[in-house]
Amino acid sequence: MHLDQPLSDKEFDELDKFLLSDRTADDCMAMDSLHGFLTALAIGPEEVPLAEWLPHVWGADAEAIPKFKTDKEYERIVGLIARFMNEIAITFEVAPKEYEPLFCEHEWESKPVLDGEAWAWGFTEGIALREEAWQAIYESPIAPAMRPIYLLGAEEIEEEELTLVDTPLKTHKLTIEMEAAIPAIHKFWQPLRKSAVKTVQRDAPKVGRNDPCSCGSGKKYKKCCGASEGDE
Repeated sequence: MHLDQPLSDKEFDELDKFLLSDRTADDCMAMDSLHGFLTALAIGPEEVPLAEWLPHVWGADAEAIPKFKTDKEYERIVGLIARFMNEIAITFEVAPKEYEPLFCEHEWESKPVLDGEAWAWGFTEGIALREEAWQAIYESPIAPAMRPIYLLGAEEIEEEELTLVDTPLKTHKLTIEMEAAIPAIHKFWQPLRKSAVKTVQRDAPKVGRNDPCSCGSGKKYKKCCGASEGDE
């Protein structure tokens, strides 16, 4: 299965069921919080390697690795998560207008309302992995776009802010505002985004294998300082 192939409905349900199973920690991310987390990583200021962000999916405890039955199951679940991430990243790259955050929906006073708290919490966890790099957006003209994410996703908010999220209707309105803010956040970081892979710039031209060694021995590079490279 190619990593750029979106999850099927069956695969989505499979991953959802595993994340909610008793083989994961109580604070393991569910699909909505995972979607927010991966979205922050996909559109944020820097690429973050999978090996760094994956442990945070399992829970706050670095040792909270799920109880996988086999290595094959581990590879299967991690592969699904990687594809979930790629699906989000590719959507922003080729069709950003088609991106839809994964919010919970339920009824309140006989009306459907959206609840983006879990998604926002996941997004906030993604920000925390590059907190210093994210500071630029809080000092920019679009800083207000981050406020709904803060109000819905922060572990703690100011006491005077509690009245902004104390009813399902208020949470619904903030969730709508948060969804509307995502394109602006993506647009802000798009030209500034840095790769997780650093390019090494050579200060001098590369020495050819048959060129005289720069150490001054008089031998060819491949027979002198470059000998170890031939063994790799």
